[in-house]
Amino acid sequence: MSALAARGLERVGRLAVHAFGEVGQLALLVGAMGRQILSRRWDFRLHVKQMEEVGTKSIPVVLITGLSTGMVLALQSYNGFQRFRAESLVGTVVALSMTRELGPVLTGLMVAGRAGAAMAAELGTMRVTEQIDALASMGVNPVKYLVFPRFVAGVVMLPILTVLSDWIGIVGGYFVSVKLLDVNSTVYIRRTLDYLEVQDVYGGLLKAVIFGGIISLISCHRGFTAGGGAEGVGQATTGAVVVSCVLILISDYFLTALLY
Repeated sequence: MSALAARGLERVGRLAVHAFGEVGQLALLVGAMGRQILSRRWDFRLHVKQMEEVGTKSIPVVLITGLSTGMVLALQSYNGFQRFRAESLVGTVVALSMTRELGPVLTGLMVAGRAGAAMAAELGTMRVTEQIDALASMGVNPVKYLVFPRFVAGVVMLPILTVLSDWIGIVGGYFVSVKLLDVNSTVYIRRTLDYLEVQDVYGGLLKAVIFGGIISLISCHRGFTAGGGAEGVGQATTGAVVVSCVLILISDYFLTALLY
């Protein structure tokens, strides 16, 4: 075996060991989270504080994203459907696209970039400054105190943010279609109500719940395992956002295939 091939196998082996180590650490964190869910000792003040951090402070970026998406989607759909004289279906396309896919996915990506990065940076800073070790030495469970409230906040607040994104996107699509492109208002609303089903909304909200769990777990895991000072915190923050976004996009396909 040549030296080049040996180095290649060695590199693959190191990557495999690192990957299995990451999965193992994440599994341990999930197990600790499960024990916290089963225990009935919840500090609701911590949960409310994290819900504010994850949900309330993410509202502006989510609303801007949803509004822009709905308006652009209506404009593009109208331009395409005009060729087939099917302009009346613009409202249907906007509503279905926002509730099924674009609402939960784009909301998840935005929250991962804002709240997920903040989680990883905060916990990473606490790790490298040994604040987490200090909590453990004082008998405080770091998972209960730091991770579990963030997980609950992500799972609870992301569906709420998705509802806001869906609503503002549909409103933006209505404004562009009716006010700017002169689509009949009654037809737009009727077509939307005729084809939009409750299952479409529930499916999007289920996706949002799973995306919220992914963002919280990955971000907290990256922060908990950060090391190497300020550079390590930066790498943990970047890794949390990238991995969360990739997992959201991958899981979205499988959830779509399962739900619809």
